[in-house]
Amino acid sequence: MTPPPVKPEVMSPAGHWPQLRAAVDAGADAVYFGLKHFTARAKVGFSLEELPEALRTLHARGVKGFVTFNTLVFDHEIREAVRVLEQIAAAGADAIIVQDLGIAKLARDIAPDLEVHGSTQMSISSAEGVRFAQRLGVKRVVMARELSLADIRAIRGQTDCELEMFVHGALCVSYSGQCFSSEAWGGRSANRGQCAQACRLPYELMVDGAVRPLGDARYLLSPGDLYALHQVPEIVSIGISSLKIEGRYKDADYVALTTRAYRQAVDDAWAGRALSVTPLEELRIEQVYSRGLGAFFVTGTNHQSVVQGRAPRHRGLPMGRIERVTADSVVLSPTGIHGLAPLKPGDGVVFDSADWRSPQEPEEGGRVFAVTSQPGGKLELRFGNRAVNFSRIRPGDLLWRTSDPDLEKAVRALPVHRQVVDVKATAREGAPLETEWRLRDRPGAVTVFSPPLERAGQLTLTRQMLVDQLGRLGGTPYTLGEVDLSSEGAPFAPISILNRLRREAVEALTQLQIRQRRIEVRPAALDMRRAQPSATIAPQLHLLVRTPEQLEAAIAARPASITLDYLELYGLRPSVDRVQESGIEARVASPRMLKPAEERIVHFLLKLGCPILVRSAGLLDSLRQADHPALFGDFSLNAANAVATRLLLELGLTRLTPTHDLNAAQIASLAASVDPLSLEPIAYHHLPVFHTEHCVFCRFLSKGTSHLDCGHPCETHRLALRDERGHPHPVMADIGCRNTVFGAQAQEASAHLGSWLAAGLRHFRLEFVHESPERVTRIAAAFREALSGQRTPADLSRELERLAPAGTTEGSLFVPKGYANLPILQ
Repeated sequence: MTPPPVKPEVMSPAGHWPQLRAAVDAGADAVYFGLKHFTARAKVGFSLEELPEALRTLHARGVKGFVTFNTLVFDHEIREAVRVLEQIAAAGADAIIVQDLGIAKLARDIAPDLEVHGSTQMSISSAEGVRFAQRLGVKRVVMARELSLADIRAIRGQTDCELEMFVHGALCVSYSGQCFSSEAWGGRSANRGQCAQACRLPYELMVDGAVRPLGDARYLLSPGDLYALHQVPEIVSIGISSLKIEGRYKDADYVALTTRAYRQAVDDAWAGRALSVTPLEELRIEQVYSRGLGAFFVTGTNHQSVVQGRAPRHRGLPMGRIERVTADSVVLSPTGIHGLAPLKPGDGVVFDSADWRSPQEPEEGGRVFAVTSQPGGKLELRFGNRAVNFSRIRPGDLLWRTSDPDLEKAVRALPVHRQVVDVKATAREGAPLETEWRLRDRPGAVTVFSPPLERAGQLTLTRQMLVDQLGRLGGTPYTLGEVDLSSEGAPFAPISILNRLRREAVEALTQLQIRQRRIEVRPAALDMRRAQPSATIAPQLHLLVRTPEQLEAAIAARPASITLDYLELYGLRPSVDRVQESGIEARVASPRMLKPAEERIVHFLLKLGCPILVRSAGLLDSLRQADHPALFGDFSLNAANAVATRLLLELGLTRLTPTHDLNAAQIASLAASVDPLSLEPIAYHHLPVFHTEHCVFCRFLSKGTSHLDCGHPCETHRLALRDERGHPHPVMADIGCRNTVFGAQAQEASAHLGSWLAAGLRHFRLEFVHESPERVTRIAAAFREALSGQRTPADLSRELERLAPAGTTEGSLFVPKGYANLPILQ
């Protein structure tokens, strides 16, 4: 199914005009940018009024413009989203990048000719996930950043969809679209462009209840930055459609340097040449912005490399280690980088003392005033008066150059990337000079004619004359490539005629590329009707357990169903049998992510012959093909509105848990737009704040690099990450060795049960992480009593507060002022 090989795009980020222009000048084939809303980078973007000009600017240079529309959209925003989609299509965007399944559907309805690309926040990590997206009309999929090249090659061989991958920039520790830390701890949804970067905070590691010293690795959820420049030849050989550079918050220098490097790498690989980016150019990329560069997941799993943990922010270049500290200077033992990019006055540096100083303490740093060579290759660095407190620096501290004034000069010196134009000319006496100007790397050609040519006296038109005059393209987006002249007789073409031809050709080429794409916009057929609920039933509890000990307590509680979410597969069969023998419906939970080599997990789950809690769109697609009878969709499918919810239910789900991006009032409102019995909100759980390929167990409790040599500490130890407020957040591994960090406080819905019941909701799930069997029993009993009217919401809240070791919270269910609440249960 592999499509014919094509030269991949280099796609660059643009926060606004400076970055957009930098990307174009540096040779980007495509630029992606957001608007002021409905974008996953809420702090930057263009206005709707600026959008047509931004696209014209790109198209005039032959560059595609992709608009990010990659946030979850709430029901009260759907009409505004439709209006924005119509304007994006009318402005001639080359594609939109979406996360929300409902928006993908609406976009296809509104503008069938507007390309839809599936964002990395769709959490697609398998060919099945790609096919699911294709069924929604998605033409290109941005794959999860946690995939290796072997994974990507396997996916490429199973689908004809265009594939896009990130090759450079910041890595989220959590799978994109599966991070709820900002939502849980600050009411700021990462899926709505409001990431608070909780992954960049320091944490203490607690092993079996005791603090395990981490040395200098206290930022244990803060990955380095992706750098796949040296993997470009293999990426090109796989058949990837687009190489994407992260960084819509980055400045124009970052965009220029990274774009130019990957432009050159793609051109080299496509031509079969060795990488021609120089070591100095690579150092400039690292200098402009990095937290430490590496290929990381692209080259396979190595849990020791992804997170170093010394610092969460830009570091630049490691320039050396402090040997000695005086009253007004430091003596540095430099790294080899100094020989290629020497330290000099004006450089900005920071002293890194992560191995002994508290993360809460500010770091020392400043501008270098003077650099003096010392014996043995050492360097003495001096700073301006009182710029640095030398008493806070110790021998052994690392020194990083965070900024280099010469970098801006290097960026300004970069040549502007221009499109190569090949010219084919036909010249005959008495006939117009016909010149066809054809873009070499992009589709498009124009033909320009001169007046009829006279017979030459002495200067017959030659190919070199055409090269000399037509090649004067400075100040235009073009550069002259091959020139072919077919001539009959002795035609003469004055220089003035050739210059006019050149000017007309440049204008024609620009107009050819700037011409807006004609995209038909249709009226949106929005279904805003209230759903007709099916016959009401008594409230039902559904329990999810993660240990066999919890299972026995769950069975004794007699819920409507019990979902088994176990670390390993082999304990599932006897537990499923145990639940079914008790007369309770047994379900098994799938992993949230499935990679190409993990089909065995799907086969195992199918063999259990019981309902499955589906956590990924790819698995949903696989199970639909297998005609599995009972499927329940989990929160990780990110259904945030009625359009997406109906779509997922129509694809075969029996019930669906709304995304954690919805508050309690929005869940009640959603129930009014769909059959409320088709929803199963979670009324008690520890919110899964991070879901990560990076294994904390392997990284800090072993010397191994993967599950093959880590010794499986996840099977014998309990981990928690304690934050700066003292809250211990439990960590658990799943059957794919991925980690989930759960919120320390139990999120509970006691204050909202009344509004949910009034909205017709009847299915409520309680989920447990490390709760003891006794707590499972008491929590389930407390909810049963509240739902039957035997316990007030206030009593329920107090009981849950007593039972939860780290306390309780409304978390993502909190309803801010401005939302209308339905009646509260009395």
